[in-house]
Amino acid sequence: MNRFAALFTRLDQTTKTTLKVAALADYLTEAPEDDRLWTIALLSGRRPKRTVTTGLLRTWAAERASIPLWLFEESYPIVGDLAETIALILPPPSHATDLSLSHWIGVIRGLSALDEPARKRAVLAAWDQMETTQRFVFNKLITGGFRMGVSQKLMTRALSKATGIDEPDLAHRLMGNWTPETQSFESLVLTPDPSADLSKPYPFYLAYQLDDPPDALGDPAQWAAEWKWDGIRGQLIVRQGQFHLWSRGEELITDRFPEFARAADHLPDGTVLDGELLAWKDGKPMPFNALQKRLGRKTVPKKLLAEAPVILRAYDLIEHGGEDIRQTPFIERRQRLETLVGSVPSDAPLRLSERIPFTDWSHLASLRQTSRDRHAEGLMLKRNDSPYRDGRKKGDWWKWKVDPLTIDAVMIYAQQGHGRRANLFTDFTFAVRDGENLVPFTKAYSGLTDAEFNRITAWVRKNTLERFGPVRRVRPEHVFEIAFEGIQKSPRHKSGVALRFPRMSRWRHDKPVSEANTLADLKDMLAAYG
Repeated sequence: MNRFAALFTRLDQTTKTTLKVAALADYLTEAPEDDRLWTIALLSGRRPKRTVTTGLLRTWAAERASIPLWLFEESYPIVGDLAETIALILPPPSHATDLSLSHWIGVIRGLSALDEPARKRAVLAAWDQMETTQRFVFNKLITGGFRMGVSQKLMTRALSKATGIDEPDLAHRLMGNWTPETQSFESLVLTPDPSADLSKPYPFYLAYQLDDPPDALGDPAQWAAEWKWDGIRGQLIVRQGQFHLWSRGEELITDRFPEFARAADHLPDGTVLDGELLAWKDGKPMPFNALQKRLGRKTVPKKLLAEAPVILRAYDLIEHGGEDIRQTPFIERRQRLETLVGSVPSDAPLRLSERIPFTDWSHLASLRQTSRDRHAEGLMLKRNDSPYRDGRKKGDWWKWKVDPLTIDAVMIYAQQGHGRRANLFTDFTFAVRDGENLVPFTKAYSGLTDAEFNRITAWVRKNTLERFGPVRRVRPEHVFEIAFEGIQKSPRHKSGVALRFPRMSRWRHDKPVSEANTLADLKDMLAAYG
């Protein structure tokens, strides 16, 4: 654990990508294989599940530190991180050890089989042989919230440097439904068996947001345009008579979408389609929350299958006849895709993503303005000669979204943030007017500058009316412009609506509360765009 804690410290002490890559590459070259494998797993989102509640950890830490629990609870928001608070208040260890990362992960995973007294003894014994940074890392692992500020792409780059294997090849090897219990470092990274996991997807190619007009992209004849749908990115895989469905977050979601068995029946072996999963009914997409109901279930009852039928809008073909064709130009992949989807019966839940003909960029800009009428978020632009890359690469694929919807709302509650923003109020609840009342309708915590967060924090501390644990009710004086991507009905919210991706786009110093939007305005938006 000393080596892993030292890696954590090196990564935490720099924001420079080159230094992070160097630190990781050194570690992935020198660490024991089991620790290397677990580090790769952790940095690709394969963390051990939480085996002890945070409430128990708080209580045990306060007892070991011989302080009252209320003092611990007062310290936590100041530090801003539970794992760090525990690591700081514990007394020095009685002895030091240098057991491996994989050893301690084994201890953490084994806690679930123990009763509470035995779990407590095991955790206290672990704390008693670790210095502060080791304790911090251990606490992060035990709560299931471990983060290192390192993306999977950066980790793959470091692994490439350590092993000499090309990044795109490594990115593909690390995809799929593997864990350190089912793979060794040798079989996963160094000498993988291509047939070992027939469900293995490819790394998704992600587009950059296009903020400026597309004129700088050059000749429009070299580009293809499609609608950008508001669904879930997915890969449909058909190999050896079986089908598998993966989300962009590398979650295997096959069981939640059994209807795709019908599509797979008509696709040849060795086919991998990339597209957008959409709840689709009566020839148009349903609200995103209809799809969310499907995602939250391990098995889907017939009633929900009927209420929220799903299709895949296929927009790329990345394996054809068992051949990886990612390096084939997009225009050729598209032609093969059209032929393939054209052979699938119309009653199967598979549709081709529509290509949008356009003559010039101004023509396409006018079409983009009709996106919301088509229940789309905007446009996708793809260079005709582009390969299918891995990760987010700038230049060949762009998402050109329509401007967000906005509404002016009143801040009524505030809560402190976490981490580096633990001493600032950054999480706010907003309301719209309804006669003389203010009706809460959304929360937002991003969009302001650091200077604005400092300013609103000072104001909150002077204008708190009530406290509800960490939440403060404040004077309804400030209006903010809230931007969001979509709006839909929600019986769980008092306002009756829920927003998609809300954030603060402007602090409206120019507007009094009396000029904030109303609940009726929200309902009008729902009728127009819901």
